[in-house]
Amino acid sequence: MILGPLISWYFRQRINSLEDVLYKPLDTQERMLQNLLEAGRYTEFGRLHNFAGIQNYEQFKRQVPLQDYESLKPYIERTMAGEQGLLWPGDIYWFAKSSGTTNDKSKFIPVSFESLEECHFKGGRDVLTFYCASFPDTKIFEGKNLLIGGSHSVNQHNENSWYGDLSAVLMNHMPVWASFLKTPDLSIALMEHWEEKLEKMAEATLHEHVTSISGVPTWTLVLFQRLLDMTGKKNIREIWPDLELYIHGGVSFVPYYDQFSSLIQGSGMQYLETYNASEGFFGIQDVPGAREMLLMTDYGVFYEFIPTDRMDEAEPPVYPLSEVQAGVNYALVISTNSGLWRYQLGDTITFSSTSPYRFTISGRTRLFMNAFGEELMIDNADRAIREACAATAARVREYTAAPVYMSAEEPGHEWLVEFEQAPDDIQRFTEVLDQTLKACNSDYEAKRQKDLALHMPKVRVVPEGIFHAWMKQRGKLGGQHKVPRLCNDRRYVDEILGMFRPAQQRG
Repeated sequence: MILGPLISWYFRQRINSLEDVLYKPLDTQERMLQNLLEAGRYTEFGRLHNFAGIQNYEQFKRQVPLQDYESLKPYIERTMAGEQGLLWPGDIYWFAKSSGTTNDKSKFIPVSFESLEECHFKGGRDVLTFYCASFPDTKIFEGKNLLIGGSHSVNQHNENSWYGDLSAVLMNHMPVWASFLKTPDLSIALMEHWEEKLEKMAEATLHEHVTSISGVPTWTLVLFQRLLDMTGKKNIREIWPDLELYIHGGVSFVPYYDQFSSLIQGSGMQYLETYNASEGFFGIQDVPGAREMLLMTDYGVFYEFIPTDRMDEAEPPVYPLSEVQAGVNYALVISTNSGLWRYQLGDTITFSSTSPYRFTISGRTRLFMNAFGEELMIDNADRAIREACAATAARVREYTAAPVYMSAEEPGHEWLVEFEQAPDDIQRFTEVLDQTLKACNSDYEAKRQKDLALHMPKVRVVPEGIFHAWMKQRGKLGGQHKVPRLCNDRRYVDEILGMFRPAQQRG
């Protein structure tokens, strides 16, 4: 494709435009706050909180209370019904439907024109800019990008208002050049029923020249397996020999890396993580092979941070970017160019560096286990699963975990694990899981001392396909829906246990 080298050259030239993010993040954030306040001053929310009188961050923090989805929901519902100018000055007709991994209730996040252009699509361009700068000889633009996204449907509140998974919203507004380089066709990509869509997607892309893939790991692996079943091949590179890049996000890639490596064999495969949520595009893995992502400070998003160990206080401390410290776990608070003001996102991050600001996603404020003061976050769990797999030649397809309370039996954690390849020793798997959790979480280690507060975790091996069946039962197949890894109560684990007779149990 003649355009391929030209497009690659274009993105390599854009690297200088990222200078503010790398070298002037605090000045950039100050500018973002002033721009947002100026834009929002005449909205209903802005008038209520006197945006016009806010001169600096301290005033902003005093005058605008912390928000969550429930507090902004009345504004969002009125916007969906056709009112405008409530949270953001521009007309908003599209809403990203959140899968709601912490409960079964859908959330509808407003998506403004500014958010599409200056946040989500700008983030997509910067992903390619970083990649092309690191790999100037890339050939990804000489083939197609396989997009594995969600579906959309018309919002019945108003005939001019639409909603769908974030990926579907983005596909509906994709630039012409990007549409030309993607597969499959929108008629397939936006199909609502995942199982039918999977079949159509496999058929449509089987003979395409796919050089890159974007999607959530879980559903990408499901598609890979279907393609291998259809063709009798053992390696995805036998189907797409020039596959070079996988762009992923939404869940930690740690438990999936070995599965991808076994299915995409050969050298030259690159994996790149992004932090692109329904509420905005926040981070990019700018250094190949690094675990951390760079915080993107110029996407029309102003960031604040609450230390997670102080979230239960009546008035927890909230800090701007200039006051964060490396190694501290923070809950993320955002103000955005879609009208989310001081919105508690529910995600937690930890900075590994403050010059520049690089971070890892550590979990969710509510998707964690702290039944015994152990403060177990998703990154702890992912690391422990990976170490246990490495020690026992296992590969995990899916997992979830929940507490076992003292009133029921020995207190501890129960893990439901679906293996792609079973461990050679399930007892050893459990021991390494436990040892790794102790090594990476001092609170867990303290609670495990002499089995006083926590006993050895119990690992149940569940039948193949049980997580797929459970997600289907919940209406959560495909798109951005993810298996919740940790929960502070037993609702998910008990639902799954109720669907089968355990294939195997070990303590």
